[in-house]
Amino acid sequence: MTLIVGLTGGIASGKSTVSAYYQSLNIPVIDADLEARLAVKAGEPAYQKIVEHFGTGILQNDGDINRMKLGEIVFSNEQERLVLNGIVHPDVGRRMDEKQRFAMENGEKVVILDIPLLFENKLNEKVDKTILVYVTEDVQRKRLMERNQLTFEQAIKRIHAQMPLEKKRILADELIDNNGTIEAAAMQAKEILEKWNVLD
Repeated sequence: MTLIVGLTGGIASGKSTVSAYYQSLNIPVIDADLEARLAVKAGEPAYQKIVEHFGTGILQNDGDINRMKLGEIVFSNEQERLVLNGIVHPDVGRRMDEKQRFAMENGEKVVILDIPLLFENKLNEKVDKTILVYVTEDVQRKRLMERNQLTFEQAIKRIHAQMPLEKKRILADELIDNNGTIEAAAMQAKEILEKWNVLD
């Protein structure tokens, strides 16, 4: 029996760090962001629909989608964000389901689904357990401004485009407090899987 775990967080909460740690333990991690990037590559069905809707102004010289330009549009306009999600999410879901099925057929004890919008899109209903990587909004904003070279306003806009981490805390089965060091987060991440008896 494979335990399906939904791993989530907020933008700049350090979810990717925890995800990478789980991969280092040879645990299959299926990353929704990575699948979303692959789903919008030139030649993929979603790519065509995005260009038709948002126009060629969002393309780079090489024909790939300029994620920063598209981000500016969808983070400023709720309606456009819903359109984009409606195009991309079904395709991402299909890709993730295929990989999950493969891991289960392989007899894996645990599979981690790394999904930023786990609770927003009610995908927590499709998993057995959920883990939230949590930070305070101040830490989140500071990390986001440093990482993406954003202004205070740009960072706040991106954070507030998501469900607040405080709200996600109530919904999650387990919390990883990532206000501290990477080592402290990794230790908590390991303890959770040990508690669930899915580590070799």
